[in-house]
Amino acid sequence: MRRKIASLLVFVASLAGIAALAQQDFSKVEIKATHVGGKVYMLEGSGGNIGLSVGKDGVLMIDDQYAPLAEKIQTAIEKLGGGKPRFILNTHWHGDHTGGNAFFGRDGTIIAHANVRERLATKQRLFGREIEPQPPEALPMITYRDSVNIHFNGEEIRIVHLPNGHTDGDSVVFFTGSNVVHIGDLMFNGMFPFVDLDSGGDVEGYLRNIENVLARLKADTKVIPGHGPLATVDDLRTVRRMFVECIAAVRSGIAAGKSVEELKAAGLPEEWEPWGVGFIKTDRWIETLHTSLTR
Repeated sequence: MRRKIASLLVFVASLAGIAALAQQDFSKVEIKATHVGGKVYMLEGSGGNIGLSVGKDGVLMIDDQYAPLAEKIQTAIEKLGGGKPRFILNTHWHGDHTGGNAFFGRDGTIIAHANVRERLATKQRLFGREIEPQPPEALPMITYRDSVNIHFNGEEIRIVHLPNGHTDGDSVVFFTGSNVVHIGDLMFNGMFPFVDLDSGGDVEGYLRNIENVLARLKADTKVIPGHGPLATVDDLRTVRRMFVECIAAVRSGIAAGKSVEELKAAGLPEEWEPWGVGFIKTDRWIETLHTSLTR
């Protein structure tokens, strides 16, 4: 529980950084490494959790947090015996997952879904702010529509696009030998998720994508979430159940003719109250559900 609370506080700070990046003091951020399984590690700092494959072929990195943390992240990689990443995979376009692209892209190859490149290369809106296009060196060099496989460090790494969940460019990364999956922001462990409706996100699509991933996993697969502590398959099932129950509650209220304010007053099933203490409060989660289900 203490680990979940600590990770939640890091998550709150990181999402606040998206809205007010200049106010975040990155000098105080520490990068923590956790061995997950096989050649795979998870790095936690500020922003989305990073996945790493470190071995004889070099380093493959999944997401890279914020630009000011790039050198700290590289130092953490070197402590694990790795060098500069050869490949950088982006699970989606948000800046707390792609901010280090320009730094790591100087020596490595960035790979992402085609929609991620398109959004990084053009102006976007996030939390009511306009996000400027990223420089050429921060853009994915290799893109795909459905999936791509990389044979690296003794295992097949499968990268699969799942449409319209958190965004329209979400990818999930399966380490087939290490029995690990990096699910990106299709999992916020122990907290209500941010579903970017302006970037193609959809709450029902998000649920379908979780179910898609669950069908591919073994009972003992380790799950690296986009935010929150390292997870199990049971943790991901809990996220699925949260979605099912919250969608059902809001859909029932909509059918009964309730307004958004009435839905907020009614609240959600009591079990999920603790999930609303993070960046996405319960009221905002209800607003997201209502907007997604009625548009």
